[in-house]
Amino acid sequence: MRELVAHAERIAARLKARKETVAVAESSAGGLITAALLAVPGASAYCLGGVVIYTRQAWDALRDFDEGLLGGYRSATPENALIRARLARDRFGATWGLGETGAAGPTGNRYGDPAGHACLAVCGRKETSITLKTGSADRLANMHAFASAALQLLEESL
Repeated sequence: MRELVAHAERIAARLKARKETVAVAESSAGGLITAALLAVPGASAYCLGGVVIYTRQAWDALRDFDEGLLGGYRSATPENALIRARLARDRFGATWGLGETGAAGPTGNRYGDPAGHACLAVCGRKETSITLKTGSADRLANMHAFASAALQLLEESL
């Protein structure tokens, strides 16, 4: 967690200096991305919050959820990660949105993606997405790797 907080501290400094904010919609990272951002003192100045959309029921629980919002893109794709990033930014009214979706393990997901596969996206002044493949079935290590890569992607985008 300390490595994640180190990323978050650098992100926090940049966002606070610019008077910008971020919101997160994550899945297989299980809240670690948001937790790291909130671990930095003064987080309310830049982190508006986050949601863990881990199951179909979680999507359905979102206010005004419409299936069309997903654009036909399944979980664990770059497009779905970008939809999550936009959703977080727009629903929270943030400057930046950060999205994550993947398969933490120890097995792959129902779509055929192996454990250790994650898609991450950032939207703000620009939009970008990446796919991460750890090659590992270690669930906890993958969750940490997904969160670390998401924070790094956000930091690089700022």
